[in-house]
Amino acid sequence: MVANSMNLSRRTLLGAASGLLLPDFSHAAAAEEYPARPVRMLVGLAAGGAADVTSRLIGKWMSEHLGQSFFVENRTGAGGNIAAEEAIRATPDGYTLLYCASGSAINASIYHDLTFNFIRDTAPVAGMLRLPDVMLVTPSLPVKSVGEFIDYARANPGKINFASPGIGSSQHLAAELFKIMAGVDMVHVPYRGGAPAVAAVLGGEVQLYFATLTTALTGISTGLRPLAITTKQRAAVLPDVPALDETVPGYDVSSWFGMSAPKGTPAPIIARLNEVINAGLSDPAIKQRFAELGGIPMPMSPAEFGQFVVEDTERWSKVVRSINLTVQ
Repeated sequence: MVANSMNLSRRTLLGAASGLLLPDFSHAAAAEEYPARPVRMLVGLAAGGAADVTSRLIGKWMSEHLGQSFFVENRTGAGGNIAAEEAIRATPDGYTLLYCASGSAINASIYHDLTFNFIRDTAPVAGMLRLPDVMLVTPSLPVKSVGEFIDYARANPGKINFASPGIGSSQHLAAELFKIMAGVDMVHVPYRGGAPAVAAVLGGEVQLYFATLTTALTGISTGLRPLAITTKQRAAVLPDVPALDETVPGYDVSSWFGMSAPKGTPAPIIARLNEVINAGLSDPAIKQRFAELGGIPMPMSPAEFGQFVVEDTERWSKVVRSINLTVQ
């Protein structure tokens, strides 16, 4: 009986061990063949914006270096949640990827009816780039620096209106964080996108807008006054515009983009994608195009990008709770 039990236990263990090893072999084989057909990259933001432009740029690089088409599909709506949900529900085989953005970190706190948890249900693949915001004011506002703006706002509580491209957008929360850190009282006026927000500031309907650098460059060319860059480093395309951190120590905000996959995507496939993406971020032509958009490359390992998303989600959850923000 003992011998039979030992043989049975040995057979059971060997069977279990072989069961554990087989998926690894199949995953390794899949990675060697990957990609064997075109790959979808879902983008939750509209065509023509920074997410769309940069996703197509990196998609072209990946197509050239992996031998299959990586094509972008724009799935807009609900702050990027529609694209995220579609990607999360896709088969985890590397053929559906999500070009995610900073909204993914924000949405976790402001949408209480989500059917998914972004951190739990996705596999981080790679960081892509950071895109600073620019603090823009209407030309008629009698301020020429962040310090002067804070003094003016404190002397006129509740009389300054600030624009955003929508409730819960990263630009909305960038301004809310500024309110908290600078100790000023301002009123939020949401618009349907960045272009209407810029037009509102230019027309004097509102006095302030934290615009993505790409959008801000257009606004500056039409007369808006830039007071600061929201990252701790100044932007190469606006070298004379100071960092907001120089007046409000510790302020450091940017929009970001990265690549995620459905949870369960084989690790060898994620590693291969990460390697190719990071090589692209080092390519001079891609770096130059990112620089023209005001973007800063953000090469990371999958683990580093995953930790980055966790930390950004935690940071924005504190801001959301402090202003009691909810989006239905």
